[in-house]
Order: sequence, then C-alpha cells, then structure tokens
Amino acid sequence: MKLLDHILNLLFPPKCPFCGKVLDTPGICGACEKDLPWTEGDDSPRRLSGGLRCAAPLWYEEKARKGILRFKFQGASAAAEPLGALIAQCAAEQFSGEFDTVTWVPISRKRLRKRGYDQAELLAESACRLWDTEPVRLLNKTEDNPAQSGLQDAAARRANVLGVYGPAEAEKIKGKRVLLIDDICTTGATLSECARVLKDAGAADVMCAAVALTRERENHKK
Repeated sequence: MKLLDHILNLLFPPKCPFCGKVLDTPGICGACEKDLPWTEGDDSPRRLSGGLRCAAPLWYEEKARKGILRFKFQGASAAAEPLGALIAQCAAEQFSGEFDTVTWVPISRKRLRKRGYDQAELLAESACRLWDTEPVRLLNKTEDNPAQSGLQDAAARRANVLGVYGPAEAEKIKGKRVLLIDDICTTGATLSECARVLKDAGAADVMCAAVALTRERENHKK
C-alpha cells in the first residue's frame, strides 16, 4: 500500500485544500495553517436547537469558505482527506469518549449522480481512518429538496429539511451514541433534523462535527 500511495502521489500530488499549493504529503500548507479562521474554542461546540452540540475547527469565512466550496461543488474530492483530519482532531478534543458510532448527513441520489460523490460521506471516511474504524450509514435522504444555500432565514431552512431524511437501518441506531458529520453548520437546521430522526429511531445520543461554522450573527444571511 505504501508503494501504491507513493505512485498515486506522483501522479496526483496532494494539494492544500485552501490555496491549491502542491504538498509532499496530504495536509494544509504552512501559510494557510497560519491564516485560517480557526474557531479556537470560541463558539465550538455550538448549541443548536434541542441542546444538540456541533463542534468545528474553522469559521465559514475567507480561505475556509473558498476551500470548502471548491471541495463541495468544484470536484475537489481529494480535499476530503485533510478536511476530514481537521474534523477528527476537533471531534476527539470536544467529544472524546462520548460517541461509539460515526455517520454523516447524506445527499440525495439525484445530487450524488450530478456531483459524483457525497462530500459528508468522504469527510466521515477520512476522519474514521484516523480512528481505525469506518462510518456507518444510518440515514437516507428520501427527497431531493432545494439546496439550503438558496434560503435566507432559519425558519425557511427548518421547513426545507423537515421530513426529507429517514433512518437507513434502525437496528444499527438503537442505543448508539452517534457522531454526525457534515461539511458546514449554518443555522443547524439540517443537523437538527437528522439528529431528530436518529433519536426517534432509538439513538441514545447525537453530537455533530463539521469542517466550519458560520458565526451566529451571520446565520440570518446564510
């Protein structure tokens, strides 16, 4: 596997997910590591509706926002490796010992066909590799609702995701303490709805992790 990794790195050299600089190994370049808008515990984990907690290493602004958008919408799927590593470190610091199962917020089949990958699933897989485990699909998206990014307020976002997710395998949910992974937490509407579905299916607890949070004063605009 090390030889294969070496060959792949020669053919497809790892790049910094935020500026695109070619690196020797997957990760973040020194300049971006210095300049990124780290949350540094200021508002992470954030309390969402119903007391749900969401931890994230970055604010969704500046270089972080541009990098995540490239990863999500412009085919930069390789960025999942370093971004997932950021989630893994943050979740380990904030929720150590509190979860025993990892899952993700799924996209619809239609969006998966169009995009070619589920960005949250890739993030979950990347994080789990560092923990020597694998994520488990616990949710399905049953409707292809409009994108949350096109909605302007929290109430519209909550209404947009209501009832669009369902449990994938209820027997794998019951009694589990679940870490739910997504790329961005804005108002928390999507994460809250997914957590509700998991708890209704018997999850003992749900906590969330994302690459980035929007600052609370910006939520009404996002």
